[in-house]
Amino acid sequence: MEAASRTFWSFDSLLLTCFILVIFSIIIVDAEISDNKTIGRVLKAYRPLYHRKEQDASSASLTFNDKEKDIDIIATYSDTSGNIRTRRVKMKDLSASWVLENPINGNLDKLKGSKVLKLKDSYQASTTFEENVEHLLDDHQLHEGEIQNHQRASWSHVKFKRQVLRQRRRDLRIAELLRQDKEADKQMQATTAIENLKNMDTFVKGKYSIWRRDFENPNSDSTLKLMRDQVIMAKSYANIAKSKNQSILYNSLLKHLRENLRVIGEANSDAELHPSSLDHAKAMGHTLSLAKDELYDCHTVARMLRAMLLSTEDKVGSLKKRSAFLIQLAAKTVPKPLHCLPLQLAADYFIHGYQNKKDLNNEKLEDPSLYHYAIFSDNVLATSVVVNSTVLHANEPEKHVFHIVTDKLNFAAMKMWFILNAPEKATVQVENIDDFKWLNSSYCSVLRQLKSAGIKEYYFKANHPSSLSVGSDHLKYRNPKYLSMLNHIRFYLPEVYPKLNKILFLDDDIVVQKDLTPLWDVNLQGMVNGAVETCKESFHRFDKYLNFTNPKIVENFDPNACGWAFGMNIFDLKEWRKRNITAIYHRWQDLNEDRTLWKLGTLPPGLITFYNLTYPLDRKWHVLGLGYDPALNQTEIENAAVIHYNGNYKPWLDLAVAKYRSYWSKYVKFDNYYLQLCNISE
Repeated sequence: MEAASRTFWSFDSLLLTCFILVIFSIIIVDAEISDNKTIGRVLKAYRPLYHRKEQDASSASLTFNDKEKDIDIIATYSDTSGNIRTRRVKMKDLSASWVLENPINGNLDKLKGSKVLKLKDSYQASTTFEENVEHLLDDHQLHEGEIQNHQRASWSHVKFKRQVLRQRRRDLRIAELLRQDKEADKQMQATTAIENLKNMDTFVKGKYSIWRRDFENPNSDSTLKLMRDQVIMAKSYANIAKSKNQSILYNSLLKHLRENLRVIGEANSDAELHPSSLDHAKAMGHTLSLAKDELYDCHTVARMLRAMLLSTEDKVGSLKKRSAFLIQLAAKTVPKPLHCLPLQLAADYFIHGYQNKKDLNNEKLEDPSLYHYAIFSDNVLATSVVVNSTVLHANEPEKHVFHIVTDKLNFAAMKMWFILNAPEKATVQVENIDDFKWLNSSYCSVLRQLKSAGIKEYYFKANHPSSLSVGSDHLKYRNPKYLSMLNHIRFYLPEVYPKLNKILFLDDDIVVQKDLTPLWDVNLQGMVNGAVETCKESFHRFDKYLNFTNPKIVENFDPNACGWAFGMNIFDLKEWRKRNITAIYHRWQDLNEDRTLWKLGTLPPGLITFYNLTYPLDRKWHVLGLGYDPALNQTEIENAAVIHYNGNYKPWLDLAVAKYRSYWSKYVKFDNYYLQLCNISE
């Protein structure tokens, strides 16, 4: 039974295979027939545009009908690129316009063997037929050897001449098309220019002419701009009229000048002008026209306008200096809500008697195997954001210890905040800088300098030769932080934390966005400080911070050395002690007592102290500029481990860049009782 079944299936498979082969053969034959018919239709469809009235003696016309004997013909033609192509066709497929070049008495019976007849068309001016044949026959070319044989057999002087003429016609046609294209481009450009002139706003901002009739311009604010220009010209001509004792014209100019100024007032657009403003502008224009006729002298007017320009520049400079001072003042002045917060916290700290409670001896504070942070600040709210953002992104918050040092004025408030808002699992220590008895003027040179009368005079005496009155560039040195030891305690980390080996220093104007524990595993390669470099091309290099006209600076430092940033720095305290870095800091601070090596601040002495001792960290660890640059890359900000609001536009101030504020504010608990009590909100 099984043998019979196998035989049946074998026979069935064989039958199916045969059937498939038959179908495949039919398809191939049908395709060839279809192809030949298609070629025939194309050849028949081609007709000359005129009839031959006479034929050469050496040529004879051949016509066939369906009953006459047919022969195979090799059709040879050249494509658009000049390549020779061939194809077998039937004589009956050719139109009547095709003739034999060398017929044998017009008798087809004598065409035997392998003889080849060459045919030519009576009209070869058009290339459409050749393109169609090329498209249809491209996939049916003969083998290479056969093509070469037919090319040699079919090549003739007539064929060559025809190809040369065809190429010449193509070249002429291409040249004609290029010429037409250039003319079309010129015409289009001319048309576009005319349209642009029609639609152009002739009232260009910053280029207003007093002699134009701008009040007829339908654009907005044209009248206001015209009247302001008239005021400028009236002042100029009034001064010239006064110098030439033309009192009538002088009084007329002053009269119209006062009227225009009264009409303009505080207006910023035409809509805010008085309805009679246009009449005043016309009256002023008439007066200026008279003044121009009587007083206009190119050199005199130019001299007067130059004097007005210099006066205006002086006013602008004064306003810029005032603006810079006000920005500094706004940036360094504590807003009322932020002033309220430490007062309320300090009051409750003493009311509830927390000052009498001693801190528990926490072994974590001196455990070198944990992750230790140093934050030196007098801003309670800013410090809380640093701690909250760090703990939130920490993988093991119980291993993180925060050492906060503040001044005597804010110690109670800082202490109270972290008693009531202690971060989950993490440890927080708050210390008073005044409790560091070793930090005194006999040991710390900068502390001695900060208490000197010269420094205080440098800050607050505007009549001092080296004071800030010499230029607005030095206004930033009035920052109160330069008079605070909290800003310089960073150079005494081994003394503050004698039992620690590594510590991460954080400014209070930063926000942590990722886990920072990998920083403790960075190999500093014998360096003391790990920081992100800030130099880009020629910016933020040593020559920006240090005075390289001083020989002491020139001898010891490279002006092109790359600067780096304070704000997030990993310090190797063991290497610090080994190299006695604090002594280096003291030495250069003593040399700069007259402030000739650098101005005030901590970055210049930091660059000097850690010169050739700073290991560059990847830029993704620390992105700066959120406190002054509104054009930072958003992706870099979001991918950074730490973002830094260095600059005047701190996130807790109204000056803050609006689009950067949310990165900071999301770590503030605005539902906190004390924040609501002091009206601190988003």
